[in-house]
Amino acid sequence: MNKAKLIIVLLFAISSRSFAQQETATPQWRPTYHFTPPTNWTNDPNGLIYLNGEFNLYYQHNPFENKWGHMSWGHATSKDLIHWKHLPVAIPEILSKDTTTWIYSGSAVLDKNNTSGFGLNGQAPIVAIFTADQPKQKKESQFIAYSNDNALSYNLYANNPVIDLQMHDFRDPNVFWYEPTKQWIMTVAMVDEHMVRIYGSKDLKKWTKLSDFGPAGYTKNGWECPSLIPLSVDGDPTRVKWVLFVSSGGDHGPLMQYYIGDFDGVTFKNNNPTDKVLTVDYGDAFYAAIAWRDAPGNKKILLGWLQNGRKETYPWKGQMSIPHDLYLKTTDEGLKLIQIPSTIISNSLSKLSKGKKLIKEDISLTGRLDLSGNNSFNNNANWLDVEFNLGDAKKVGVIVAEKMGSDQKITVGYDVIKKELYVDCTRSESGNKDTRNLIQTAPMRSVNGVVRMQVLIDKSSLEVFGNSGEKVISTMIYPNKDATGISLFSDGKTMVRSLKVWDLNNANK
Repeated sequence: MNKAKLIIVLLFAISSRSFAQQETATPQWRPTYHFTPPTNWTNDPNGLIYLNGEFNLYYQHNPFENKWGHMSWGHATSKDLIHWKHLPVAIPEILSKDTTTWIYSGSAVLDKNNTSGFGLNGQAPIVAIFTADQPKQKKESQFIAYSNDNALSYNLYANNPVIDLQMHDFRDPNVFWYEPTKQWIMTVAMVDEHMVRIYGSKDLKKWTKLSDFGPAGYTKNGWECPSLIPLSVDGDPTRVKWVLFVSSGGDHGPLMQYYIGDFDGVTFKNNNPTDKVLTVDYGDAFYAAIAWRDAPGNKKILLGWLQNGRKETYPWKGQMSIPHDLYLKTTDEGLKLIQIPSTIISNSLSKLSKGKKLIKEDISLTGRLDLSGNNSFNNNANWLDVEFNLGDAKKVGVIVAEKMGSDQKITVGYDVIKKELYVDCTRSESGNKDTRNLIQTAPMRSVNGVVRMQVLIDKSSLEVFGNSGEKVISTMIYPNKDATGISLFSDGKTMVRSLKVWDLNNANK
């Protein structure tokens, strides 16, 4: 980045902060084991890349204000996806006399073979591919930038844009290397056309259109943030299907859908009927997710933005989801995406909880079982894993963020009659949510009379994984400071086969 432009950006930051209106801090809603920026706005994750033993997270960021605007790429790194090192803005907005260019969403790749020619002294460059949004021109095109300092800072390519269709809504390039044809592949959203355009390139600079996918699935609103990922089927590395993710505004909130099919280096072929909608997350918050493709163990780890709802938080706004490990599983309804909280985190829960944990088996339950005593599990930063043998109960589940002596609470449950997982916020979030989102549901069947729930509450977020990642519901919540109770419930005689609870209030310390 040109130093003069960077100085202008920094001066603007100083002046903006000087005149910023004082706001009230909200530490009660600052997550402890989910990513948030130290200050100011964040939305989509960008440029996820694993380098030298560290997960690099770039993210849509306003460096100056606690609201959307001045889009730039913030940057943080982590070795365990919990403890983050916050770094300077990697790619700031570009200011010139005639044009403002905002750095929208995109991806980053390690150009191992220096196909781009950007490498120096035998070192492979990191190349970022992103959408340049120019609001004055009402245009979006695709830019690239390169890093020769281990992805800390970037230089803009002199001949940007690399793809320019003179379109207003054309964004979110996601790039990967496709070994069979020895070329880079890009998926990018043709937003209003409800299509994903696929491009190919040998050098990341010259791109050729290969094919289009869509319209298909949900098409009531524009498409964004497409990505195409190979996943093994039923744990068999010789059986691979490709999964295409697309984000879109749903009927009353964010929607992420996926398509399962085949990719031959040119065309993605959907294996399901054109009108079939496969939903990634059944809540009202999960959006714009992309994956680390190169994580240890060949894991594909999905990370999404949890949209922050109506409540203001300060001095930051916005957070990321828990990272999801991705799989494909054969079911009675065909192949389905399975998402579990990443084992990179879940395998470390005892360490992260610093000994504050509860593990029990075979608990007979009728009514309520309080878990929030003994100065543990009473801070709205818990990770709970429970298996219910349903017995004669019609509803079982977990109550979180409960204010004792009142009816304020959030219920995470399973409805045996309706065969659905649900999150009921009607008694706590009526002022923060669209009324249609106060109860969120996902169709789910018990397995031989057993239901498993993984419930992750982290101050202002709640993520529920049903039946080992078969269904996911993610939402934002804003409980009162004294609404911290957590308990199990059953409206009939139930056996809790397994209960594990970790207190993660100090996980990031």
